[in-house]
Amino acid sequence: MTAKKIVSLSELGKHARQYQQQGKKVVLCHGVFDLLHPGHMRHLQKARELGDVLFVTLTTDEHVNKGPGRPVFTGQLRAESLAALACVDHVAINGTPTAVPVIHTVQPDIYVKGQDYKVVEEDLSGNISTEQEAVEAHGGRLCYTEEIQFSSSGIINDQFDVFSPVTKEFLRQFKEAHQAETIIKSLQNLRGLRVLVLGEAIVDEYCYVNPMGMVGKGVNVIACRYGSTELFAGGSLAVANHLAGFVDQITLLTGLGPHDPHEPFIRSKLAKNIEPVFHYFESASTLVKRRYVDENMNKLFELYFGDEQPLTEKVESAICRWLAEHAARFDLVIVPDYGNGLISPRIVEALATHARYLAVNTQVNGGNRGYHVVTRYPRADFAAVNEPELRLAAHDRFGSLESLARHINKQIQSKFFAVTRGSEGALLLDSTHDFLHKIPALSTRVVDRVGAGDSFLAFASLALSGGLDPQLALFLGSVAAALDVQIVCNREPIEPVPLFKYITTLLK
Repeated sequence: MTAKKIVSLSELGKHARQYQQQGKKVVLCHGVFDLLHPGHMRHLQKARELGDVLFVTLTTDEHVNKGPGRPVFTGQLRAESLAALACVDHVAINGTPTAVPVIHTVQPDIYVKGQDYKVVEEDLSGNISTEQEAVEAHGGRLCYTEEIQFSSSGIINDQFDVFSPVTKEFLRQFKEAHQAETIIKSLQNLRGLRVLVLGEAIVDEYCYVNPMGMVGKGVNVIACRYGSTELFAGGSLAVANHLAGFVDQITLLTGLGPHDPHEPFIRSKLAKNIEPVFHYFESASTLVKRRYVDENMNKLFELYFGDEQPLTEKVESAICRWLAEHAARFDLVIVPDYGNGLISPRIVEALATHARYLAVNTQVNGGNRGYHVVTRYPRADFAAVNEPELRLAAHDRFGSLESLARHINKQIQSKFFAVTRGSEGALLLDSTHDFLHKIPALSTRVVDRVGAGDSFLAFASLALSGGLDPQLALFLGSVAAALDVQIVCNREPIEPVPLFKYITTLLK
């Protein structure tokens, strides 16, 4: 009986027409229903009382927007749980991000939401208004139930092993001092900040391959079968795109190759509120990083296409002049410095001289290992490096991170110095108050680590430049990084709704 209740969305629409032709009133509820609890059951029972038949649709796994590790239960298991309830007549899984297509298919007489959606302004997704319009377009109406409320996210966070004991304890203490609504509002208040992002434009190319084994004859070479290729707007392009949903206007200064065939692709990938300031190398090409990736997102091999020294004196001088004329008008200058030749010592000096609030990261990669450290900057208001980058800058493999962070921080005279540690979390040194903030990793699953440092830099620097509490800035950077490791390379930027929803999920 339970299995027969689960139908496709198109079948659900056909059932709705049949019931309505019989004069029956169709009621529709939609949600994630990751963990059925008494609040859900009372909501569904009350909805059933409003009509003759109750349809329930649920969000498919890929569109569940509650952060890493969610949903805990697959769509099929969630559908089976709902179908087991006597008050539910039919269940379907929705394959689109919102319930609007469901509403147009079912055309319910009554669409029912819980009381937490009653205040439209507090709806993080912004979908309730469009859902109401869709319902009313077919002659239906939107209703709310006012039953006892429980938080699925809170129960899952407390009772399931989604997070480690260390992370659970951190979140318990953190939410005693911070509320999700206040954090979100604080971040939204930074929309008016004027932001400049300066750094290399990188076209990340993923060649997806299927390893077949060694080629044989005593040669230690892996043979792979080619699958497909995907291009991403990486480097400073990704940093600017991450912030585009959170501030009104961003300026991006970067270098491209002359007559670059990638320029149309790069422009098409930039958010509409990003103003690009392109300086064109005289002979060097735009940097392309081609990675060969297997089906488990393991990087097998990487190729660099680009000149190690792309700058000429002419282009370097043009960038320095631009910074002298414009840098001071920005509230925040973010420099993701990948060490591939765009940012010369003269440009570093111009940034240190003219930027009012300077946030930097110096990435160590295969193209610069051993030659690129954060101490190339004489000053920074905020600097962020990972643990290997810190140890390289300090020439110390075994010293404590706190002492090394303090040592390097003194050299660049930064107010805040962050060290990211992957699965071990991150720390932030507040030199003004001589205090060290720590946070465990907030991610539960890693798809691809490429770009996580960029998202941490973007959001932590935005928060700090806007005057937010350092612990809150560390939290926001870590939340962004936790979302980023769920994204393949830079396929999509961090968007407000997923970020706000994950903050809310963590602090339930």
